[in-house]
Amino acid sequence: MWYGSQPWSDFWGYLRNTYAHQAELTYLESSYEGQLVDWIWETDQYDALILNPGALAHTSYALYDALLGCGKPCIEVHYSPIHQRERFRQRLITAQACRGVISGLGWLGYELALIALLRD
Repeated sequence: MWYGSQPWSDFWGYLRNTYAHQAELTYLESSYEGQLVDWIWETDQYDALILNPGALAHTSYALYDALLGCGKPCIEVHYSPIHQRERFRQRLITAQACRGVISGLGWLGYELALIALLRD
């Protein structure tokens, strides 16, 4: 099993409460590539991005272009250890447009990405 049992909503509440004094966090989710691209291009109100593109990380030049073009720092996060999974998952197109990649640390990866962006 690659994914844990703690619900995202519980972890999201923890992040918002813990970092409320440092950042206003917004959470957006879609499985549609076009919606993700649109949101990336609409990031004027945000200082940075944390992105889990899922399987689109391995295929989406549209996300890659949007990440490069938006001018915002981004850290890509993958809940599961992608380098221990199928070979095709080890090539990350979108990561090339990101400041860094965190993989295999579960929900902690999102918190570490947030800490890194807050310190930047």
